[in-house]
Amino acid sequence: MLPPRLKKAVTDNPKKLANLIDLVNLPSTLREFVGQSQISHLGCFMRVWSYIKDNNLQDPNNKNVVKCDEKLKGILLGKPQVELCELPALIKLHFPKEQK
Repeated sequence: MLPPRLKKAVTDNPKKLANLIDLVNLPSTLREFVGQSQISHLGCFMRVWSYIKDNNLQDPNNKNVVKCDEKLKGILLGKPQVELCELPALIKLHFPKEQK
């Protein structure tokens, strides 16, 4: 069951949900990182988040900061560290803009 806030967002704008879960062809840099040629925006974010957690890339003093290793820098514009709030926007840059 969806939380009420998410349920309202989906019913108000179903296209927004479709943009998160539709499969998209990935550019080569992201394809190498994820290991698939197609993935949804949400699936890609989950893979990146899993990679961060598995490799202990969060700053132990400030969990809102991710310290990028070489593999992660390749998809996050070469930044040495990023704030968690920046992560979705940086990943979104790899996805084509929606067609209207």
